[in-house]
Amino acid sequence: MLGVSRMLLVSAACCGVAAAGTAQTLATSSQTPAATAQADDPSRLLAAQQRLLNDWPNLARYRDDNAKLEAPADGQPRVVFMGDSITDAWGRRLGVSFFAGKPYVNRGISGQTTPQMLIRFRPDVVDLKPKVVVILAGTNDIAGNTGPMSDEEISANLMSMAEIAEANGIKVVFSSILPVSAYHTAPNGISQTQQRPMTRIRALNDWMKTYAAAEKHTYLDYFSAMADAQGLLKTELSADDLHPNAAGYAVMGPLAEAAIKDALR
Repeated sequence: MLGVSRMLLVSAACCGVAAAGTAQTLATSSQTPAATAQADDPSRLLAAQQRLLNDWPNLARYRDDNAKLEAPADGQPRVVFMGDSITDAWGRRLGVSFFAGKPYVNRGISGQTTPQMLIRFRPDVVDLKPKVVVILAGTNDIAGNTGPMSDEEISANLMSMAEIAEANGIKVVFSSILPVSAYHTAPNGISQTQQRPMTRIRALNDWMKTYAAAEKHTYLDYFSAMADAQGLLKTELSADDLHPNAAGYAVMGPLAEAAIKDALR
């Protein structure tokens, strides 16, 4: 019996590693090029799989930074940006600044989906005592980074984040999911439009806009400003059909500032 128990434990552990490996592989589809390159290193990939097993929502990523963050200064409303790689890279790559001089806090994590963000919403948003949270999420859910997700499941997680924020006196800005394109797809590669169908992106954005209006939240429309005549991400705003380049963030910055101003009224 003891031998059988040990076999079951080993089997479960192996299944967990396999599942983590699958999730990590899927996650690379939405990560920055640097993160993808790291995933090609077997030792780094193994370390990433171990982190995923031990800390699926990656609560450790900002734990130390959160502890060191001082209370917001009087008259300086703190804003937290919650998101995935598009938020994570803002101000950390491409020489793009992240709202210099503003009390804005970046809490993006590459590859993440809404269920992961929901778990870390309290330590990475609520406990930082912001006046506003800017949520940009959903593209990785559509891509299936942590498994298949329906639009209803995605919207439910977004609603839960908004409800937690509202219960703690935090204004909510829902950012539209950015368009994607297929202009830079590698030969024999899978396009972003295949991984993230535009029909689903538009449907979730329509839901967010309607929900935000009904609940008196602010809707931040990146989509319209970044889509071309075909309704795809403008080729000049991204090098990989998913992540904004410097020009893309230059479009997003003023739109985010306007949405934050609206939320603080």
